[in-house]
Amino acid sequence: MNDATALAANGAANTAIDRSRLLVPLGLLALYVIWGSTYLCIRFALASWPPFLLAGVRFLIAGALLFGYLRLRGVAPPTGRQWRNAAVVGTLLLGLGNGLVCFAEERVSSGIAAVAVASMPLFAALFGRWYGHRPNRRETLGLLIGFAGVIVLNLGGDLSGSRIAALALLVAAAAWAFGSVWSKQQDMPAGPMNTAAQMLCGSVALLLMGFGGGERLPAHPALHANLALAYLVVVGSLIGFSAYLYVLKHARPVLATSYAYVNPPVAVLFGMLLAGEHIGPLEVAGMAVILLGVVAITLARQRQAR
Repeated sequence: MNDATALAANGAANTAIDRSRLLVPLGLLALYVIWGSTYLCIRFALASWPPFLLAGVRFLIAGALLFGYLRLRGVAPPTGRQWRNAAVVGTLLLGLGNGLVCFAEERVSSGIAAVAVASMPLFAALFGRWYGHRPNRRETLGLLIGFAGVIVLNLGGDLSGSRIAALALLVAAAAWAFGSVWSKQQDMPAGPMNTAAQMLCGSVALLLMGFGGGERLPAHPALHANLALAYLVVVGSLIGFSAYLYVLKHARPVLATSYAYVNPPVAVLFGMLLAGEHIGPLEVAGMAVILLGVVAITLARQRQAR
C-alpha cells in the first residue's frame, strides 16, 4: 500500500514537472508579447483617463470578474492571512509598480517607460539574496548583459524623459521586484484566486491614490481610450497577470522577471508600428543585446535544472 502511494505521488510529481516545462515557456512568451504591448495601450488610454484611476479601474474590473467567476466555480475565498498578504503584494506590484508606470507615461514615451522598468530583474536579484535566491554565475552574466542592453537602448536620442518620471519608474521597478520576491515566501491564495485577490487589493490602493491625489473619472472618455482600457483589463490583466503569477511560482525569480528585458524592444516596436515612434540604430543594438541577456538567463536555468 505504501509502495502504491509512493508510486502515485511520484507519478503526480512527474506530471506536474512535465506540465510546468510546457506552461512556463508559454507563460514567458505571453509575458514578452502581452506586457510589451500594454505600454502603448496605457499611452492610448491616458488620452482620457488619469493615471492612477486608469490602473485602479483596470484592476478593479479584472479582479471582480475573475473573483466572481472563481466563486461561482466553487473556489474557496482567501483566508484572512492570505487577504493580508495579497494586499501587501497587490499594493507593491499594482499600486506602485503599475500605477507609477502610468504616472510616468504622462511624461515619457511608452518605449522609455519599458526601458526603465527593465531594471526590475536587477532589483529582484538583489532582494532575492535575502531569501537565499542568489543568482549563479551564468544568471549574473545574463543580468549584466541585459542591463548593458538597457543602457545601449537608453542612449537612443528619441528616448528621453523627465527626472520625476525616471524616479517614478525606478520606484515602480523596485516595488514590483520586492513584491515578487516577498510573495514567494508567504501564504498566498492558490492558483487564479491569487491573481484575483491581488488585483482587487491593488485596485483599492490605486483608487485611493488617484482620488486622494485629486484625480477624477473622465466624463466623456474617447472611444480609443476605452478600447485600450478594455484590452488592458482582458489581455493585460486577466491573461498576462495570471501568466506572470504562474511563471513566478514555477520558475526561479531571475527567469520569471526576464520579461522586463524583452518588453522594451516589444514596446518600442509597437510604438513604431502603431504610434509612429522613431527607432534608431542604438535602439536596434540595445534590443539585440537585451535578447542575448535573456537567452543567457534561460540557458543558465536549463543547465541548473539538469
